[in-house]
Amino acid sequence: MTNSLVPPAGPQRVLALAQLANSVGDGAYYVTSALYFTHVVGLAPGRVGLGLTVAWAVGSLVGVPLGRLADRRGPRGTAALLALATAATVASFLVVRGFLPFVLAACAYASAQSGLAAARQALLAGLVPAGERTGLLAHLQSTLNAGLAVGAGLGGLALHAGTRAAYLGVFALDAVSFLLCAALMLGLPSVAPVSAVVRRSHGLGVLRDRPYVLVTFLNTVLLLRMPLLSLGIPLWITERTEAPAWLVSALFVLNTGAVMVFQVRMARGVTGLASATRAVRRSGLVMLASCAVFALSSGVSPWVAVGVLVAGAVLQVVAEMQQSAGSWQLAFDLAPADRMGEYQGFFGTGVTVARTMGPLVLTALLVGWGTPGWLLLGGVMLAASYAMGPATRWATATATAGPSKEPVRQPVPVN
Repeated sequence: MTNSLVPPAGPQRVLALAQLANSVGDGAYYVTSALYFTHVVGLAPGRVGLGLTVAWAVGSLVGVPLGRLADRRGPRGTAALLALATAATVASFLVVRGFLPFVLAACAYASAQSGLAAARQALLAGLVPAGERTGLLAHLQSTLNAGLAVGAGLGGLALHAGTRAAYLGVFALDAVSFLLCAALMLGLPSVAPVSAVVRRSHGLGVLRDRPYVLVTFLNTVLLLRMPLLSLGIPLWITERTEAPAWLVSALFVLNTGAVMVFQVRMARGVTGLASATRAVRRSGLVMLASCAVFALSSGVSPWVAVGVLVAGAVLQVVAEMQQSAGSWQLAFDLAPADRMGEYQGFFGTGVTVARTMGPLVLTALLVGWGTPGWLLLGGVMLAASYAMGPATRWATATATAGPSKEPVRQPVPVN
């Protein structure tokens, strides 16, 4: 694995450039979209939240069939087509006026984004050797954070201007970024689609693979760390501590910067199922420690709270990077090679579920229960991380002994 923060030349670098292109646009979109829909389109905040919840629920449902489409039609063309579809849906927001058109456009956007993620993972699996995938995904995660940071800065300029033209410029930028992403992916080598013989034998598809479903569920529990940074910690700081509100932004910058700099290094030792499950277990232990530290920030002086919260955030981002590296390896190694898009589409629903259900769970635990809520959250995540080992062993055993008509994963020793 390369020591550089830049992926090797060839398909890996092109995939990183495609990631950078659309993440810049997404960063600008994320920081401006809520105010655009409320201030420019004129929707009530509650209706915006409802519409986006519905949209991402729909997106999580269509991720699997769109991933299966990538397997059947080839991931390169499917990924490029879905990037173009994302550009079109972003552009449609420029003319949306009213709640129903907004919901329809948001559903199309979320569906295209979910399908694009699955198709891009299948494309990566087809172009990059198995031993190099986790390292590349670490590069892509660093690239994603860098692009989001740049895009957020551009979005901040639009927020400062506060004009309709500035908001429209952000959406146009996001649409163009996905056009560039599509162009870059079309320049990659093609990956052969699944043969017609394999297609006819799937039935319920990935849902029949109960060990993989369990691994995905456990990973979804671990992904509660995502709304923790964007919602749980901000609410905790403002509702339960004496720390200044600006610390919310500082902790976000700390997290983003740490992932940009250290994610590649953190993923370096994850090369197979055994090392992946060890990384996930370590992430659970560190996450429990992080939750315990965060809980200590309540009831102390403002500057003591700041120090405690920074320490908790450092532990949290270490756990995040370990969990990410381990889960990437598991998602690929436990999926049949000829159904990669379908399986990655299903595994990716964990992100959507965590983002949809996480705010409700974290608000109840942290704001409602306080310190016991933090400890319960850390305990649940520790239990999920330790359960990943037995679930992975079940997955490899089932694959080895499964019926011959199903694609068989190669057995890999798991500690």
